[in-house]
Amino acid sequence: MHLPLTLSWLADPVWQWLAVCLGTFVLEDAATVEAALLVAGGHLSGRLALSALYVGVVLGDVGLYGLGRLGRQVPWARRWMPDTSRARLRDEAGGRVIPIVAISRFIPGARLPTYVMCGYLDLGLGRFALASALATAVWTTGLFYLSVALGPGIERVLGRLQWLVPFGLVAAIFLIGRWLGRARGVD
Repeated sequence: MHLPLTLSWLADPVWQWLAVCLGTFVLEDAATVEAALLVAGGHLSGRLALSALYVGVVLGDVGLYGLGRLGRQVPWARRWMPDTSRARLRDEAGGRVIPIVAISRFIPGARLPTYVMCGYLDLGLGRFALASALATAVWTTGLFYLSVALGPGIERVLGRLQWLVPFGLVAAIFLIGRWLGRARGVD
């Protein structure tokens, strides 16, 4: 039986790049692992996948920064942090944008509040974007190549259920982060 609507357009590298890039807006790490599994299975180019991942992740990070900047325009949000407190925090964090962004990249659940706060404090979009690109290059590349290396084994063991792997990895990273946080007394 021939279906009138085919999915052959998914073989087009432009659509593949867009799908991976947009996937990072939903779940960055899951998109990274899934793209790596597609590369390991020979269904996607490694260069295409990594470039789409880098662009998508950094754009998402810059978007969160932008939300923070927009938050300063909201009167009730400004009441939560008076200008004097914001200026003090900005002075303290201003010279530490790269370590702040890098550390938050590796702590589950820390990216959204950290990146929004960076924007709210106006720590400098250029420095923030550079920090995001550097942290993304380390984290995403490492997770990607680990997943490519494990891909054939995952495919053999899980077969058709391999699409569950990205979600399992994200859950494991989250649970390890929670466990480490509790072990250090952070809740």
